[in-house]
Amino acid sequence: MDSLNELWEIVAGILQKKMSDAVYNVWIKDIVPVSFDDGVVTLAIGEFKRKIIEQKFFDLITDAFQQALGFSVAVNFESPVSSALDIEAQATTPAVSGIYNEENTFDTFVVGSSNKFAHAAALAVASNPGGAYNPLFIYGKSGLGKTHLLSAIAYEIKKNDPSLNIVLTNCEAFTNELVYYIAKKDTREFHKKYRYADVFLMDDIQFVMKKETTQEELFYTFNALIEAGKQVVLTSDRPPKDIVQLEERLRTRFEWGLIADIQPPDLETRMAIVKRKAEALDVKLTDDVVQYIAEKLKNNIRQLEGAVKKICAVVAIHDTVPNMATVQNAIKDILSEERPDPITIERVVEEVARTYGANAADIYSKKRDARTSRMRQIAMYVVSETTHMSTQAIGDAFGGRDHSTVVYALQEIRRVLARDSSLNATVKDIIKNVQESD
Repeated sequence: MDSLNELWEIVAGILQKKMSDAVYNVWIKDIVPVSFDDGVVTLAIGEFKRKIIEQKFFDLITDAFQQALGFSVAVNFESPVSSALDIEAQATTPAVSGIYNEENTFDTFVVGSSNKFAHAAALAVASNPGGAYNPLFIYGKSGLGKTHLLSAIAYEIKKNDPSLNIVLTNCEAFTNELVYYIAKKDTREFHKKYRYADVFLMDDIQFVMKKETTQEELFYTFNALIEAGKQVVLTSDRPPKDIVQLEERLRTRFEWGLIADIQPPDLETRMAIVKRKAEALDVKLTDDVVQYIAEKLKNNIRQLEGAVKKICAVVAIHDTVPNMATVQNAIKDILSEERPDPITIERVVEEVARTYGANAADIYSKKRDARTSRMRQIAMYVVSETTHMSTQAIGDAFGGRDHSTVVYALQEIRRVLARDSSLNATVKDIIKNVQESD
């Protein structure tokens, strides 16, 4: 067992709890651990992503290593000489690009009553791309296997016909690439990549809301692919009708084909998932241990797999046996995730910034342009609605602003919400995401 990889699995799990799935999948998921020598951890990622990760996530990653190990380490990034993770490379790389994971196949997907329909639909699409359900729209809460099914579809189609051009991405990566090529004033490569794909799979489509240019580009991409008989598969944490700020022309197209949902797994399915993951990681767990984990972690497959990975890491590092006491101690932090974390200002600000495609730092800043001021007022309103913080405490958290500023912000947002149904829907969605975030 590779202890460095197991350590990175734990660190990645810690990071995943601190950011949205979209952010994690775009910026963290493809990081590869290289070495851990003399207190220095070296991680590899493509040059384009490395620069952004060092700017925005370096402290988070360093803190996560300290939390996992119990002591501080230095973190160093290196970029492979040739990396398919860079945006320009992605745009010209054939076959499967993006968030593809060869471990996520139909063989490793545990089927139960909660996901049987979505699994069958995905398998039908993989067996007959463009001829079964087109588009296929899969929705369900975070951590239930939507991304796994996307990768499984890509893997199966690639295995059956390696000549097909398969593009697997997520909404945030799609937007980032679009912005990149718009800045270059040449979107030909972008259109070539997406509009001429044989199979187009997009994860986390709900993040397209409020992004008008992305929605327009997605609309034309969707039309070009469907008209050419190419397969489209989309996933979301909610059905198309519940995605706020989604253009009606996109909503109706998403509903053209088959919509399949995934629900949280039952006990038997959860036990099967734990056993399958333990076998894959070559660790033996007794039936009582398997049942204990499955009974404690009920709503998230990713947590079940994360628990097994952490147990494996503990077993490898301490050279111990995975008995009940070892398991209880290893997953106590994960168990606490089943209880809702108190909502923090950081979580609210990150969600508001994500919704509007902005930088969270701007909301805390002294910027006073209309857009930033409105985002700041919305963040203050959401904090007031979801926490017990006083207006003075909220003002202190937002750069030491006077409580009267907060009072005005709350009054202003309430006034606008009373007459602006669009903003009302957006704010409700922000509150929902903040309350449900893992």
